[in-house]
Amino acid sequence: MSGDGEGVVALPRGSALIAHSARTDVGRVRTVNEDSFLAEAPVYLVADGMGGHARGDAASRAVIETFRRHLESGKPSSPEQVLDAIHSSNEAVRALSEAGEEGTAVAGTTLAGVALVDAGDGAGFHWMVFNIGDSRVYAWDGRSLEQLSVDHSAVQELVDAGLIQADEAERHPERNVITRAIGADDFVDPDVWLIPAVGRQVFLICSDGLSKEVDDDGMARILVGDTGHAAGLAGELVDAALAHGGRDNVTAIVVESELGTAGDDDETTRDRRGRLSHAAEDTRPRTSGGDNGDVSA
Repeated sequence: MSGDGEGVVALPRGSALIAHSARTDVGRVRTVNEDSFLAEAPVYLVADGMGGHARGDAASRAVIETFRRHLESGKPSSPEQVLDAIHSSNEAVRALSEAGEEGTAVAGTTLAGVALVDAGDGAGFHWMVFNIGDSRVYAWDGRSLEQLSVDHSAVQELVDAGLIQADEAERHPERNVITRAIGADDFVDPDVWLIPAVGRQVFLICSDGLSKEVDDDGMARILVGDTGHAAGLAGELVDAALAHGGRDNVTAIVVESELGTAGDDDETTRDRRGRLSHAAEDTRPRTSGGDNGDVSA
């Protein structure tokens, strides 16, 4: 399944023009696609149903449905509304767990995404980055790819403790063990960051079916190109994962936004719209650094 689109989100002093491409694929090994995605300006997320757990596909869909109910399409939310959607998603997935003769079968899913929010108190608009599990959010500045989220996984904890090197993680026997998930516990503890929404910014959101098949350099080589793929950059990324084996479901969303001011004329807007429909063609940084803040969950 794939989808691409473009939308304008009205702001009190201007607007945000947001374009995206999105694609999900069952892969070359699995028979059921347990990944789901939401790509409706200004909210973009990927949920990867947990393999080996009951109803992983239903769990990921429950997250998408919950976000649709909690956040209004076409307008920024508040950080509190996004957190409420995350916690309500946890309740929805918990409700899918079933008790049987061998105990309770737990439904679960990862969650990673970005949403445009009004931070309040004059702080202005920010991109709120959130994740639970090992699906990822990256920022792309036209020349380098930076992982914004931190995997909630057994191997990431080993890397953080200095017990293994990062390049050993993908070969480690516990590489598929995650330490946090939607639906795993009564209370979910998301990681959340706020990134000021300024100028042009590009985000990649993906399930581990992409990141475990294509390394960061490989993803960057695709993002720097001008694609003619029917599903845009997301389609290129998914095809690369399939070419490397496609051992898991794979999902990717590429989001590119640009904030304009109330003084933009029609010609400026038309020029920005044309550039948003293609991959990054320059190497100027598009994301601000050093001003990220944590939001208490």
